[in-house]
Amino acid sequence: MENSLVALSNELAAAVEAAGQTVVAVHARPRVSSSGVHWQPGVIVTAEHTLRRDEDIRVTLADGRTVPAEIAGRDPGTDLAVLRVEAPDQPTIHLTEPGEFKTGNLALSVGRSQETGVIAALGVISGLSGPWHTWRGGKIDRFIRLDVGLYTGSSGGVAVNAAGELIGIPTAGLSRTSALAIPVQTIQRVVAAILEKGHVARGYLGVGFQPVALPEHLKGQLSTSQKSGLIVLSAEPDSPAGQAGIVIGDVILALDGKPVADTDDVQAVLGAEYVGKPIAASLFRGGALLQLTITIGERPRRRA
Repeated sequence: MENSLVALSNELAAAVEAAGQTVVAVHARPRVSSSGVHWQPGVIVTAEHTLRRDEDIRVTLADGRTVPAEIAGRDPGTDLAVLRVEAPDQPTIHLTEPGEFKTGNLALSVGRSQETGVIAALGVISGLSGPWHTWRGGKIDRFIRLDVGLYTGSSGGVAVNAAGELIGIPTAGLSRTSALAIPVQTIQRVVAAILEKGHVARGYLGVGFQPVALPEHLKGQLSTSQKSGLIVLSAEPDSPAGQAGIVIGDVILALDGKPVADTDDVQAVLGAEYVGKPIAASLFRGGALLQLTITIGERPRRRA
């Protein structure tokens, strides 16, 4: 009679085999490939940080064929990139609605190497929390940390649970200490934006900030318990903030009605949904509390 460990082993192997049919090897950097997932017909999603060139990109499919690919767009903020390929007969990832993930649930990382085929590693989901902003400036809809040995070349593949349901795309590009999984909601949002516009819009203010503590007498004057704000160190005249009247020396206390005490707080109003939207800015200048309106601009794209 088959014991429970053998049964579990067989179930995990089946989950890897099923996921592996949708995972490809992406050749876009010297010496070592990365992984990608066939997200929808003709569309491959991979980890942006693994693409070291924009041309002469090739993809090895699950059936062993290697085909050319073109970059549809990149989003460094979420570490996602979208490639287009001609592979109409290849299976795409099955986006079933998984059950609720819990810390401690088993997680499998599945990638592909041109030399060895499917590569897999087993671990657990080691941390979960809500939405967060990456150090690259993008918004991730849910923080999912993986305690999984992410082999060289596995970034950009898939992370699945023991039932083979998609957790997200694993990457080593968003944390210096552990592998993370980019959740399905984020991938869907970024892929839709890239396929429509070729990029993901990011909000832009055009100012440089630094946190500054608010003196006790100032907090009393403002009738606030807020301990710090953001002092403006630079302001581009033609930027959204500059056009709104923000000047060097202003202390920003709130944006869109939310207190700002650190530069990370500003990221909350720099998402794509804020581009073109006017927001209220509360600030302290020369002993007076002012209210200005800033229309969030779109961050200029990096030139190639």
